[in-house]
Amino acid sequence: MRILIAEDDAISARLLETTLMKWGHDVTVVTTGGAAYAALTQPDAPHLAILDWMMPELDGVEVCLKLRSLPRENFLYLILLTARGQKADIVAGLEAGADDYLIKPFDREELRARLNAGIRIVELQAQLGDRVHQLEDALQKVHELQGLLPICCYCKKVRDDQNYWLDVETYITQRSGTMFSHGICPDCRDGVLKEQLAELTARKT
Repeated sequence: MRILIAEDDAISARLLETTLMKWGHDVTVVTTGGAAYAALTQPDAPHLAILDWMMPELDGVEVCLKLRSLPRENFLYLILLTARGQKADIVAGLEAGADDYLIKPFDREELRARLNAGIRIVELQAQLGDRVHQLEDALQKVHELQGLLPICCYCKKVRDDQNYWLDVETYITQRSGTMFSHGICPDCRDGVLKEQLAELTARKT
């Protein structure tokens, strides 16, 4: 899993980076809230981020607020890293848009458990997104099929929803109110009409 770490304390950042890489994750580290926001708004942004609460430029809560205010196609899971353990602080962080929190100094096993929970949610969201796209494709195909008109290959009548066969003019008029004026196209004039006139002339003679 690609994970972004936003932490301005070099020791904490290095500890997190080393631990996550040891667990097989692809890690990117930034040291300011502005850099975290920029990285997470890129088209190829990681889907999971650990944000320190106190950072230069933007703090972790501000990053969460700004990210959640944006329209987004891909799911983003945010873990807020904080030394504030008071209930009010935790609630404030979650209300700002964080999905989870981790209190400093963090326990490695707790970090692993919270990361794994986040990864499961990211993967489930990705699967849900794939299913939604599949459903949209299926619905589009249904609409295309509904747009097909059964038409007789001999008389050219069209079958309506009640299984009645109607001539094309009647079918279109019933559904759109369109009225038809009749004429003769050049092909029919030069073909069918001339043949009919020739037959009439031959009968008279």
